[in-house]
Amino acid sequence: MILSFFSDLFAYEFMLRALAAGIVLGILAPLIGSIVVVRRLSFIADTLGHFSLVGVSASLLLSTLGVSVFFEEPLFLGLIFSVVGGLLIELFRRSYKSYKEISMVIVISLGTALSAVFFSKAKATGSIYTYLFGSILTVNNYYMYAILITFALVALLFLFFGKQIIAVSFDETSAKFLGINVNVFQLIFMVTLSVVVSVMLESAGVLLVSSMMIIPVAAGMKLGWSFRSTLIIAIFFSELSVFLGLWMAYSLKIPSGAAIVSVNIVILLLVASIKRIVQKRQIAKMDKETS
Repeated sequence: MILSFFSDLFAYEFMLRALAAGIVLGILAPLIGSIVVVRRLSFIADTLGHFSLVGVSASLLLSTLGVSVFFEEPLFLGLIFSVVGGLLIELFRRSYKSYKEISMVIVISLGTALSAVFFSKAKATGSIYTYLFGSILTVNNYYMYAILITFALVALLFLFFGKQIIAVSFDETSAKFLGINVNVFQLIFMVTLSVVVSVMLESAGVLLVSSMMIIPVAAGMKLGWSFRSTLIIAIFFSELSVFLGLWMAYSLKIPSGAAIVSVNIVILLLVASIKRIVQKRQIAKMDKETS
């Protein structure tokens, strides 16, 4: 079965495209996810995913009404609504400074309500399953280009402004003291996160996009000793889950997004369990030495 997977992987264009998309997203997701975790905004990707779904449902509704210019690919409107959702979150976060988590509840509620309304009026809703649970095997050339462009922009952003983004994420007060415009970098990161979430929607789905960002980072935190080491480990686990997830999806005929996330969770559980066992042995060894 493994041999047939490898042979098909390089025999079919859609399999190679899925692998390429998975490799890029395997870096992109934990890279953004690490900042999300540091800023304690783990729920935000789910929120943006639901608001991005508004754009997808609106695109399907417009197609039903015969309006197809610029809306043939749901990604276009999904990206716009995701960015709008991100800006709304930032607006509400500044309005409710002591209760910032309220912003995400407001935005996800609005996104879910609007999506339900638009989907109910659209005739062609056959792709809703893909957008809910994701399927990296269905990624077409259009989405592949979008993923590569997004990855290039995010890489450039972290290359030139990575230190400022990390400084703002860890401690806003210290960042202000260093002369960093906190509000500007918060806004830049929110827009970037919104774009990444909308691009990942096709492969991960609304319900799983947050998992692909957060779970590899959570596993990396168990082994990492610094931000950089945690990120490198998280990317390794993310890439491993992509490859094994594709193999599971191929072998078991299950959604690839769900398979990738399932592997991520298994890796997290294994890492947490092994670390706990090692720590217990170290404590037992120290007790013996001191007794």
